[in-house]
Amino acid sequence: MNIIWDPSALLAALAGGVLIGLATAWMALGLGRIAGISGLLGGLLDGAPDRAVRVAFVGGLLLAPALYLLLRGELPAVRMMVDTPSLLLAGLLVGIGTRFASGCTSGHGVCGLSRLSPRSLVATLSFMAAGFAAVYLLRHLLV
Repeated sequence: MNIIWDPSALLAALAGGVLIGLATAWMALGLGRIAGISGLLGGLLDGAPDRAVRVAFVGGLLLAPALYLLLRGELPAVRMMVDTPSLLLAGLLVGIGTRFASGCTSGHGVCGLSRLSPRSLVATLSFMAAGFAAVYLLRHLLV
């Protein structure tokens, strides 16, 4: 395996991490809320009362690529290595998993771990183990 270190990619990753941290801190300290995307979106679809916060957060996620395009002049290249039915199935399974786990990797992995939540540690380890197993199974055993 070869790793090509691109300084601009490292800076973009660092900037992305800082923005995630700032958004998480703003939600937790400013609004007393966890910035878990599945919970925010799920509540938006379920008709939760704090609709404005949910719309603003999810809207920001959807508008971020437009801002990136405006600032950089082009979007990063994305190369999908699976077909559309596989992506749809994966999305469905992730959605089901977030309901069973009462949250997603952003809620448990970023917000929960930063609060030293044991439940979030178990959830995050479960997410990661399931992801590792799925990749190994689909890329090495079923090929």
